[in-house]
Parts: sequence; C-alpha cells; structure tokens
Amino acid sequence: MAEHEHNHEHGHDHEHEQKHKHGFGHKHNTGSLSIDYLAYNSRIRPWNPGFKVAFSFFMLVYCIVMNNIAVSAIVILSMMFITVKLGGLDLHEYISLLTIPIFFAVFSGLAIALNFSSSPAGDYCLNLGAFCIYATNASLLKTARIILNAFGAISCMYMMSLSTPVNEIICVLQDIHLPTLFTELMNMIYRFIFILLDVQSRMTISARSRLGYIDLKTSWYSFGSVLSNLLIVAMKKSNAYFDALVSRGYDGRLQFLTEEKPLDKKLVVYAIIYVGILSLIWYFTKQYGL
Repeated sequence: MAEHEHNHEHGHDHEHEQKHKHGFGHKHNTGSLSIDYLAYNSRIRPWNPGFKVAFSFFMLVYCIVMNNIAVSAIVILSMMFITVKLGGLDLHEYISLLTIPIFFAVFSGLAIALNFSSSPAGDYCLNLGAFCIYATNASLLKTARIILNAFGAISCMYMMSLSTPVNEIICVLQDIHLPTLFTELMNMIYRFIFILLDVQSRMTISARSRLGYIDLKTSWYSFGSVLSNLLIVAMKKSNAYFDALVSRGYDGRLQFLTEEKPLDKKLVVYAIIYVGILSLIWYFTKQYGL
C-alpha cells in the first residue's frame, strides 16, 4: 500500500514536472531564439527553399498591389494554413509571434480611422463635450484594407521564415547574385540581434529573481542597469563572434553547407492555381469597393 502511494506520488510529481517543463519550453520557443528553431522543425522545411522564398515575396507584392480586403483575408488564412497545418506549427505559437505586429497594426489603424472635431461629424461620433471623436465608413474601410494588407504581407514573410532556416534564405539570395556584402551583413545582424535579445532576457530574469522589479523605482533602476550592461556585453560578444568566425577559416566570405532540395513541380502548379483563384476573387469583388 505504501509502495502504491509512493508510486502514485512519484507519478504525480513526474506529471507535474513534465507540465512545468512543457510550459517553460513553450515560453522559450516564443522567445527571441524561436524563429530558427521553428523553421528547422517545420514539416515543410524539405520544400525547395528557392520556391518558398520566391512564392512568399511574390505573394507579398501581389497582396499589396491588389489592395483588396477579400484577397488579403484569403492570403492571411491560406498562409496560416500552410504554416500551421502543413508546417506543423502550434496555432498558439503562431498567434504569439503575431502579437507585436497586431499591436502596431491596431494602433496604426485607430490613428487612420478616428478623427477629432469640435462638433459632431462623420457616420459614427462620440461626443466628449469639449471635442468629438468620429469615424466615417470610408475611413473604416480604408483602415480595414490597410490592416489586412499589412497582415497579408506579414503572413507571407512568416510562412517563409517559419519554414526556411536563415542560412537557406541567404543561399537563395546568393544564388540570385545579390551582393555578398549585403547577404553577409544580413546574416550577421540577424544572428547578433537574437544573441543580444537572449542576453537581455537572461539579464532580466536574473534581475527579477533578485526582486529587481518589485516596485516602480527599482524597476527603472534595474532597466537602466540591464541596458548599460547590455552595451558592454554587446562589445564583448561582437569580438567573440568575429574570433569564432576567424577560428573557423573565415576569409571574408561566409560559406553555408546546404542539402539539395529538388523543386516539386506539383507545388508550382498549386501556386499558379492559387494565384489564379485569388485573381478571380479580386475581379468579382472589386465592384463592391473592397
């Protein structure tokens, strides 16, 4: 009986530990180092990287040029389907990554949709006494179009970045003869931003564990300390990063080892059909002012 209780307690503790680990891992995956991690674990990573990059950029430009609410909405949903359903990314993870773009898009949209007046005006008006906040159907439609266009473009980039490791993206850019200086700076800046974000996250956790954010005054002091220390660490990390490159034979050009991924012609056919359907939707909805 005692052994049974011990096993039960051990199982309960093990289950609790697993839940804790899962929760911690989930938070880590939504952090600064998550994009490459998710890209390497995507089920559509075996797709040809050139196709994914070309398709993503084409759809980004297409979404902006069409400037249509229906087209943008379908692009958002379809890119989400590719990333989440086909790529195997957790939906909550995907939405978490969209949090910052959503924040900026909503507040930018409010600035476009809302206007101020000393007297009631517009189709929708909120009278606050000293002034009125109003919106018109045209401003709301314009706001919806801009926000959906922005999210359509973002979802295209997310589809690419969450399924294609950055070294493969850079190899594609090198294959189209983009200047070497540009691609190398892009890679180094990309890596270094995430290194600094990881260092900043560790510093913040360390300060929080020492009650560095217990009140407003202490929070400001801790925030300033983290920033000042981050500058020093950034200089040390940059030197260490360059030393690591030199020790690995860096001669002014970054070389990436990539596996050959043949282009599946079916994907090209599906992409053409997809663009054709979007074009038909744009044609039949443009008369409604969308």
